[in-house]
Amino acid sequence: MNSNIQEYIDIVENGKHPVYKEQILLVNHVKKCFETESIYVDEEQLEKYLGLQKYFDYTLFPWEKFVFALHNCTYSTPGVLRWPDLFLFLGRGAGKNGYISFEDFALLTPINGIKNYDIYIFATTEDQAKRSFDDVYEVLESNEKKMKKHFYWNKTLIRNRKTNSTLRYCTSNAKTKDSARPGKVDFDEYHAYENYKLIGTAKTGLGKKPMPRTTIATTNGDVRDGPLDNLLEDSLAILNGEMPDNGLLPFICRLDDKAEVDNEENWHKANPSLRYFPELLREMRKEYMEYKRDNVGNAAFMTKRMNIPRGESEVPVAEWPHILATRRPLIDLEGQTAVFGIDYMKTTDFLDVGLFFQKGDFIYWLHHTWVCESCRDLSRIRFPIAEAAEKGLLTMVRGVEIPPEIPCKWIKERQQKYRIVGGALDSYRYGLLKQPLANIGYDTDKKGRNNLKLVRPSDIMKIAPIITSDFANERVITGEDILFRWYVNNTKVVYDNKGNMLFGKIEPKTRKIDGFMSYAHANTQRDLLVNYPQNSRYLNEVMNKVYKF
Repeated sequence: MNSNIQEYIDIVENGKHPVYKEQILLVNHVKKCFETESIYVDEEQLEKYLGLQKYFDYTLFPWEKFVFALHNCTYSTPGVLRWPDLFLFLGRGAGKNGYISFEDFALLTPINGIKNYDIYIFATTEDQAKRSFDDVYEVLESNEKKMKKHFYWNKTLIRNRKTNSTLRYCTSNAKTKDSARPGKVDFDEYHAYENYKLIGTAKTGLGKKPMPRTTIATTNGDVRDGPLDNLLEDSLAILNGEMPDNGLLPFICRLDDKAEVDNEENWHKANPSLRYFPELLREMRKEYMEYKRDNVGNAAFMTKRMNIPRGESEVPVAEWPHILATRRPLIDLEGQTAVFGIDYMKTTDFLDVGLFFQKGDFIYWLHHTWVCESCRDLSRIRFPIAEAAEKGLLTMVRGVEIPPEIPCKWIKERQQKYRIVGGALDSYRYGLLKQPLANIGYDTDKKGRNNLKLVRPSDIMKIAPIITSDFANERVITGEDILFRWYVNNTKVVYDNKGNMLFGKIEPKTRKIDGFMSYAHANTQRDLLVNYPQNSRYLNEVMNKVYKF
């Protein structure tokens, strides 16, 4: 085993500083690969690369030399990298940009052995994309007399004169990258990407040059169910032996549990560089105190420093791992009993309707959203609405408002497949929906069908603890529904002056909760389900747990 790789393995295994559990799994994975595969480290190449540290005002930390050796100098056969794709998931302040700067500088040089090995740094903002580029620029400026023999550089391009390899930074204009033939692509602050449009375009050119590489470096962020969460899910599957790594080296650093934040020794789990930065530790202590005073206003401490997404709500309706648990496959529900829920607060905004099923202890939710194209909040929403539409979860409605017949038509179509015994909605738009709903069999007439409930805040108060319990115990299943998970992640628990639980928006304009509220409304009619009577053993157990009867 190469000494630079072994040094970090020893750090992880000696237990001097706490490490995230997936760091232990990574070390075990790397050891197993060296034991069972015909892979090797090009020691001479690695030594030459590390010799370039003399031009930088810092040297690589053990974890950086570990990933650098595996990513750049470990081969399956000559010319074939064992881990061409590196994923760095680090708390803010760990030095990810410094690592990218050194790696990119090194790969421009003749040590790489490949000419025209162009490198592109991508980010969603120009300032972020330029950060590592500017670091390399400053190295060249600081060593100008020696470096100008080997490099040409300006504010937008760095080129090695001997290899003709270049370094550039790029932002969000995907169309201009179609013709690029990079040897390496970097993605900085991957958490900010909401979809794969730019990512796919940036990576399309890889493979046209020998030894293509990708480096992804990021903290956590507020975009959920996007490329970062998908990459994290795949990484954990790799480290747990559930799927082959296919050349991906996932270096993941975060707390194992949010409660660990109260012991600063655990901060090393999210930031493996922290032990070398006493000034950073002092700054983080200040931020921690601010976070403890106001964990809503200072939620970035958990999200960015500890890589634990907290959202912007002091009391989220569900933590992200429990929200993600809704991603389990749906069962065949044809012929099953259901109740519907509608949220129709504004005719010019979002409208959502869904069906609520219960089988055994599990809840299944199928829903659809309509969005008025005149909605004023559309430009502010940070969610891939077009992708949700492509998946059939959402429909854009032309015109100045959403007609009330639309949700009723959706329910009527599903009456052919499911036994829909009732439903619920808020009273604000019932005047508009009253006749269309009556036409398909639902009304509030106590002398008639009486299978429709107009939901009041007091109804939400009664059912809210059961809803939060269902999420906490991972009873809710929605399949591949990114839209519903977005709605839930946008919802917080609020309390009235009597301590009653209600639901609210984390942010009023950009984080819609219509799909969650339709789900909440349907919950108020769950006693209509044949397999979910009000006096069932399951419901009594939940109520006893929530209210401590």
